[in-house]
Amino acid sequence: MDVSLATSAGRADRSNEDFVGAVPGAVVLLDGAGIPGAESLCSHGVAWYTHRLGGALLGHLSRGDGRELAAILATAIGEIAAEHGDTCDIADPSSPQATVAMVRAQQDRLDWLLLADSFLIIDQVDAGPVVITDDREVTARRECSAPLAGIARGTPEYDRVRASCVTALRARRNQPGGYWIAKDDPRAAREAVTGSRSLADLNGVALLSNGASRIVNPYGRTDWPGVLDLLRAGGPAGVIACVRQAEAQTTGGADAHSPDDATVAHCTHLPR
Repeated sequence: MDVSLATSAGRADRSNEDFVGAVPGAVVLLDGAGIPGAESLCSHGVAWYTHRLGGALLGHLSRGDGRELAAILATAIGEIAAEHGDTCDIADPSSPQATVAMVRAQQDRLDWLLLADSFLIIDQVDAGPVVITDDREVTARRECSAPLAGIARGTPEYDRVRASCVTALRARRNQPGGYWIAKDDPRAAREAVTGSRSLADLNGVALLSNGASRIVNPYGRTDWPGVLDLLRAGGPAGVIACVRQAEAQTTGGADAHSPDDATVAHCTHLPR
């Protein structure tokens, strides 16, 4: 399996909180999340968390012991929680956390796992691409933000209601009926979106962090088949370059998006 990788920080003055890496037959991509200014909760920070968790996942995957991806993720979450649980308030909703995307080619199957809103594009031999994501956080965010409808931005009322919406969203994190993300509780791994396909049916697969997926939504520069075309032409770096171009051309306003860390992995020549 050939793997090409690219990642880019959204801002030059901040660490890249994404992580991507590969071992023979497997790829891991994480998109870090946390609340800016939460250093009092965890002195290590989000980038530290994603790199430690990503490294632990690659270490377990490299053993090739055939364990289910969810079991590997649960073990790794527990290991990193133990590393800083005595010094940091890892149970606080604002402490470092990360989305997780993993693929593994094993025997004649491709296995995958997604936890929170990264994206997997499956490039099929005889059909168009299949796009898989875990959209529970997006759904929870939309539901929790409903009270903001019709309230003017920049007003005290908007700020008050928005604060209550943020609190409501955090309360749904890693809870039944809410959404799940890698953080301090290994049980979140059991809630991941998982699947498997025959390698014979696939030309390849791609993993995109939320920041890279913006090329499709909200920027609308291409569709998912177009992302595969961009990958074939310019690799992961080409996709990220298109994202940065779209960000630079986006005008300000309520719907403008700040540049985000963007990461892409592209796997081709899958073993048969």
